[in-house]
Amino acid sequence: MLCNILAVGDVVGESGMDCLNHHLRAIQKTYEVNFTVVNGENAAGIGLLPRHADMIFDAGADVITLGNHTWSKLQITDYLEDNRYILRPANFAPRLPGRGWGVYDGPRGLRIGVVSLMGRYELNSNLDNPFTKADEILREMDASLVLVDFHAEATSEKLAMGYYLDGRVSAVWGTHTHVPTADASVLPKGTGYCTDLGMTGPKNSVLGVVPEQSINLFLGGLPKRYQTASGPCKLNAVLFTLDTETGRCVQVRRIDICD
Repeated sequence: MLCNILAVGDVVGESGMDCLNHHLRAIQKTYEVNFTVVNGENAAGIGLLPRHADMIFDAGADVITLGNHTWSKLQITDYLEDNRYILRPANFAPRLPGRGWGVYDGPRGLRIGVVSLMGRYELNSNLDNPFTKADEILREMDASLVLVDFHAEATSEKLAMGYYLDGRVSAVWGTHTHVPTADASVLPKGTGYCTDLGMTGPKNSVLGVVPEQSINLFLGGLPKRYQTASGPCKLNAVLFTLDTETGRCVQVRRIDICD
């Protein structure tokens, strides 16, 4: 049996939430999607509130993954403990709330494992090593298909993770940089891969932010609280088609929607 997995890029702000709500169900129907993972760590601009998580689930997400802004809205803390369908990076300190991976029910009795990891280069060198953390999780996880969201800055770290897990998981995709990459492919040992999904949010922006704010910073101006850009939005996602008999990926396609 073939199983279609949709991975949706970082949702940014209220406009990104509206875009997700408007388009996700139609995409799922058009491409016969069986399971959807959405990165939601910027749904509140920076961070995520419980109401945003509820809205993302209502829009059609099966699992929400987070990243370096997990703790930017501390109101999410109890939600992370209570709802096993939302994941923060597994290589955060073990005492922190929430969980970094889970196994979920898919179609026809499939067990779908989802892992959230975060890179260390230019993000947080105090994290546990994401590569060895992946090894630890895979030794414990019992799943038919395994999906990995690697929230990282450096393309080299993401590519290295892809090849490190090639043949051991069904798909690896990158989040965080908000810029979609053109390297969606099946790696040599059968793992679906994409360096970065992109984002779901304002099209005319710098990573979702008003362009003038980013320009101001690069010109040496005073930093200000980020303001989500207005105007038309886009939804960046990647569709992984997996063979449930082998756990391998047979096709990877970008799905990019613009309002």
